[in-house]
Amino acid sequence: MAANHTGSCLCGAVRFVTRGPLRGVVYCHCSQCRRQTGHYYAATNVADADIAIEGADNVSWYAASAFARRGFCRTCGSALFWKPIDNDYVSVMAGAFDRPSGLKGESHIFVADKGDYYEIGDGLPQFERSSPTIDVADG
Repeated sequence: MAANHTGSCLCGAVRFVTRGPLRGVVYCHCSQCRRQTGHYYAATNVADADIAIEGADNVSWYAASAFARRGFCRTCGSALFWKPIDNDYVSVMAGAFDRPSGLKGESHIFVADKGDYYEIGDGLPQFERSSPTIDVADG
């Protein structure tokens, strides 16, 4: 039986359940992620068919680029999702999952854009822009 994982925003207006295995956590240090969260994103991926969102009417979607949009709770402002326009998956912020999540770090992307106030020292692979297996917006 595939594992289910649950999670929510800070206020609980948005809750979700995922089915099946989750990708390792990718840490994105791009300027958009840093500006939205104040630090960097830590997210896993879920196929659209494998996530159920309760309170989806409480999710506001911001078109951050022609490539993707970002979903957050309209009540408490929690960053929750990153959704490419033309793909059948959604990235879910790792910190929104209930514990234990079983998630583990996989890599860092856009390290060329990382904040100048911290160092990355966890030994995970680092990519100047993106890894060969992660689909992201150009430029």
